[in-house]
Amino acid sequence: MNLISNKKILWFDMDGVLVDFGWGIRNSRTFQADPDRWDGRVDEIPGIYRDLPPIEGAVEAVQQIYESGRYEMNVATTNSWGNPYGATDKRFCIEKHFGEIFYKKLTITHTKHLLIGDYLIDDRLKNGASQFQGEHIHFGTTGWPDWDSVLSYLL
Repeated sequence: MNLISNKKILWFDMDGVLVDFGWGIRNSRTFQADPDRWDGRVDEIPGIYRDLPPIEGAVEAVQQIYESGRYEMNVATTNSWGNPYGATDKRFCIEKHFGEIFYKKLTITHTKHLLIGDYLIDDRLKNGASQFQGEHIHFGTTGWPDWDSVLSYLL
């Protein structure tokens, strides 16, 4: 709980939760030209994060959660050490789809377990997500298959 505003703190992962990273891979000319070169390191492809489309229902869900006024909302995302411009691309991507909602609320981290908050919506267990001290809403799983299920729980 945020001690200043009494709102619950909600963290959103970016790739696979807010935006479709798989789409970026499938539509990357760089990857398609030499997939073997990027095997196991697709997150290092230059420009991979800049123009990712939102996950179905994400923009509307984030807007509804924001309008509820119940949460302090932030983005926690991981960026490959081998793609330093990826952090900038992620920032532009978030701004493009979510406007001012996440203004100055984007955290790049490989240690999500150190974040303070009530909820983390993440599609993976890596980078500390499985050790997050609040509740991990494991997006894309049987319990949380889509944004409708998350909205029903949070609102």
